[in-house]
Amino acid sequence: MGAYRLRKKKIAGRKRKCASGIKQNPRHKPSTGTVLLLKPVPVCGKIVVCKPPRKKKQEKKRKKCCRRKKLCRRKKSCHLKKCIVICRGPRGPRGPEGPEGRPGPAGPAGPAGAQGVAGTAGPAGAAGATGPIGPRGETGDTGLIGPAGPQGVTGPQGVTGPQGVTGPQGPTGPQGPTGPTGPVEPEIDLIYVTAQFADVTNVIDGVTNTVIATIPVGVAPRGVDVNPELNHIYVVNRFGSNISVIDGETFSVITTTPVGDLPNLVAYNPSTNLAYVTNVASSSTSVVDGTTNTLLQNITVGIAPGGVDANPITNRVYVANGPSNNNISVINGVTNAVITTIPVGADPGFVAVNPATNLIYVPNFDNGSGSSVSVIDGATDTVITTITTGLGTGTFGVAVNPLTNLIYVTNRGSDTVSVIRGSSQSVIATIPVGTAPFGLDVNVKKNLIYVANSGSNTVSVIDGLTNTVVATIPVSAFPFDVAVNP
Repeated sequence: MGAYRLRKKKIAGRKRKCASGIKQNPRHKPSTGTVLLLKPVPVCGKIVVCKPPRKKKQEKKRKKCCRRKKLCRRKKSCHLKKCIVICRGPRGPRGPEGPEGRPGPAGPAGPAGAQGVAGTAGPAGAAGATGPIGPRGETGDTGLIGPAGPQGVTGPQGVTGPQGVTGPQGPTGPQGPTGPTGPVEPEIDLIYVTAQFADVTNVIDGVTNTVIATIPVGVAPRGVDVNPELNHIYVVNRFGSNISVIDGETFSVITTTPVGDLPNLVAYNPSTNLAYVTNVASSSTSVVDGTTNTLLQNITVGIAPGGVDANPITNRVYVANGPSNNNISVINGVTNAVITTIPVGADPGFVAVNPATNLIYVPNFDNGSGSSVSVIDGATDTVITTITTGLGTGTFGVAVNPLTNLIYVTNRGSDTVSVIRGSSQSVIATIPVGTAPFGLDVNVKKNLIYVANSGSNTVSVIDGLTNTVVATIPVSAFPFDVAVNP
């Protein structure tokens, strides 16, 4: 239809006016049929109901106009003013569906229907996140105490706390009854003296101060020491290069153990049950097992070693090396190896250890002139002092009483014994004895000192309390060393 649109509208038996103001033909009765209405957009903009033409001539023109699909505007042949005549032709094809209009307003809600039957419960959903902890409620009343549960396993003991302050001492309680008398340690009280020229060892009874036995040993016996645990006595045989082991019960030699060349002196270490023997010619120290009486090893030390002694507390062994070295070799009693060397005076002789003070005393013979005693600190292995004044000549032998802290030194050139106080390291007394004293030893139980006088073939007995000779005991030729078994 060109620029015009057609629309249909139902008319239900009512009159309508022509939109252009033209009255409807009274002869034309309203009908309930369909009337074509046209909205003339470009011409007059009014809706007109076209009346059917009466004359044939006009009908022909109208049809002709309609066939050409053109609209007549104010033509005489149409006899219409300000209107558009729309010819009713055959129904054309249905046009495309227009766009959907806007939804109308919602109608009022209908009445609620009856509640349906409850459906089956669905599966439980996943647990939601835990909510925050609510405020703490008021504490309820204490409930009744339940029965005690079984005791748990005892836990490990904790660390001991610091010791508290000692409280005041309480009053002394009443004295209890005297207990039974304990076993008394038997007193052997025997003194063993080597006689170098007689090849024997004399046994002196400490009670009677007499020789009670003479035991044949090796050639030229010199050093001697006692193993109190086994009651064995070790005698060094200088020209036999061995030691004789004597049984203290039977006074007989039970074995002979070979050692180094020209053995000189011997010392027993009770902490290890070992005996140490110095060997002058081989410049070594032999180690002998006190249980099996066999040679374990030879330790190389200085040249011409002489004196030897052991500290059972520190397990150190001290060996005096002769005039070519003038020093002390310190042996570790565990490894039996030399751990250090300490310089001392000229021509050191015997060695004696005070285990109570860990001091070592070494007489320096010096060929009879300028004699001295070197004092070594066992903790630092250094000489802390040298004692020279108040000594006789030719200092050689030395022995210590650890209970009184007194040291006794033989002076071979002056036939005396010097007494040194260990606290002041000074000579406090000089005691005349026999001729050419050599070795000596102390009975700590009776505080008696026994001195071997090689030139007079005697043994002098000194009282440690009065520093005087209380007895002189004849022995075999050329007594050299002394060992006491208290």
